[in-house]
Formats: sequence, structure tokens, C-alpha cells
Amino acid sequence: MSEEILDRLSLVKRDFQKCLLIGQASHSLRPALKNIGIETIAADAGFDSVAAVQGIQCDEDRLPFADHSFDLIINIATLDGVNDLPGALALSRRILKPDGLLLASFIGAESLTTLKSTLMQAESDQVAPHVHPQIDIRTMGDLVSRVGLALPVIDSDGLNLRYSRFGKLIDDIRDIGGGNILHGANRPLSKTVYGRALQIFQGQADTDGKITEHFELIYLCGWAPHPDQPVAARRGSGQVSLRTALNKPET
Repeated sequence: MSEEILDRLSLVKRDFQKCLLIGQASHSLRPALKNIGIETIAADAGFDSVAAVQGIQCDEDRLPFADHSFDLIINIATLDGVNDLPGALALSRRILKPDGLLLASFIGAESLTTLKSTLMQAESDQVAPHVHPQIDIRTMGDLVSRVGLALPVIDSDGLNLRYSRFGKLIDDIRDIGGGNILHGANRPLSKTVYGRALQIFQGQADTDGKITEHFELIYLCGWAPHPDQPVAARRGSGQVSLRTALNKPET
């Protein structure tokens, strides 16, 4: 996700001076941004993460920065787990300078389809959430518009990982904090359910003994409003119908 965000940033034809990096990806992003002359400040909810880069410990929906402090914000892999997502987006917009840019990425709702299906079959009629709720691309698009970010662009990419062991997939999800994090909604897998899930998982393996698990990576881009930004024409102001415009002579 960090590499993709840097690629997208390189396509923006303007210079940025000061960037807020949110999330643990600041460890790899800071040197890359420093090389192109952008000052960075790191922020993350984890103490060890920000201590390593002399950053600021804070929640994504409680950013302790003054209005118009940054002309660039990069948020990697935190928006899918924040407590108040609309509030986090609104705060990001507030601390951006006019015409400042927000770039973000996170794991989307179309992820872990194999695991979710496996657990639903294993639990039968007593299904419980074991992966924390994720955000679909349409919902994120609505939220970005709702908080007033201009010129929003939301898209997604896919990442397929191959697993030969069910336990390895579970370990990876735990390592990224991807388990169910909702308060009071946790029900651990019993040994019986885990055993059934393991059998179902192994029964879906390809000839090489591995199973493909899919991760959806959602990317968003939005700008703090500015009077000089392009705006869509007023509805009904067009002088030529779409039918006429598309009726081109053959060449």
C-alpha cells in the first residue's frame, strides 16, 4: 500500500511542504518523502510505533493538530479500524491547508472471502463475527463526500495470497490486528468449530495443496476545498445533448 501511495503521489503535479503520516507505514514512508524534500510528522495509536520515529501518539479520530497545519496527509492501514471513521475523515480535512491532499489506503470489505466462507460453514447456524467489520468502497465514497473533501477518487486493487496451512492464515490476521475488535462481541472459536474449519479449508486446496485468500485494498484521494479547484458544471447547463455528442460520423 505504501508503494502504491508513493506512485500516486508522484503523479500529482505540485510540490508539498509538510506531511502528516498516520499509521505504522511511516517507518518506510518517511525516508522516501524526505528524499523529495517533504517534511514529515508521524502519528499512530501505538506507543512503540511512534517512539521509534519520534512521532506523536494519538488516535486517528483525535488528531491533536491545529487547523490548516499540513498540505499533505498520508494514512496507511488505519481507517478500517478507527472508532469514529466520519470523525477521522473530518479531522483530516480540518487540519489540511486549503487545496491540501489526503491520500489513504486500507483493507476493504471484499477481503478474506475464503476464511469468512469457511467459518460460516464450520459454525453452521451459530455464526459469530471473527473478523472486525470492514468498509466497502461505496460506503467510503459516500463518507468522503459527506465530510466535504473535494474531487474525491475512490478505487480498489486486489492482492491474492497463497496459504498451505489454515493456522498460518489465522496467525497473519492476528498479526495485523484483523480479528474481531468490537467491544462485547467476541466469541472465540471452539476446538470443534476450529477442527471443522480446518477440514473445510483443506478440502478446498488446489493440486499444490494451497488455497488462495483475497485481500481488497481500497485507495482514496481527496482535497481540502479551495476556490480555484475545478467544479462540475451546473446540472442542466449543457447546450448539446449526449446523443448528439456521441453521434460522430464514420471515418
